[in-house]
Amino acid sequence: MTTKQKLTKFIKKRPYLIWWVKKYEALDAAAIVEATLNYGDWDDVQELIKILGMKETARIFREKSKPSKIGRTNYRPEITNYFQFYFNKYDRKYAQRNSYQRTA
Repeated sequence: MTTKQKLTKFIKKRPYLIWWVKKYEALDAAAIVEATLNYGDWDDVQELIKILGMKETARIFREKSKPSKIGRTNYRPEITNYFQFYFNKYDRKYAQRNSYQRTA
């Protein structure tokens, strides 16, 4: 089973994470990571990390949690704050390359 198929199966079992979507197959990994981190529980997050891996989940989060030019992001502030610390701690290669940086 491919990663895409595993992600589709994962999100189909959790329609409460992305209730506004009918075609789960059309979702990309970034949309599933966003929905899971914003609305999922700890077990959902851990299952997602098992599918994508810590490095890929952290990469998607970091890429998509940066505010746009107008300051918008789809992650809630408390989610961004928590997972910045979480991924900096547990994505070891990233944590070793980068020192701690506070965000506004």
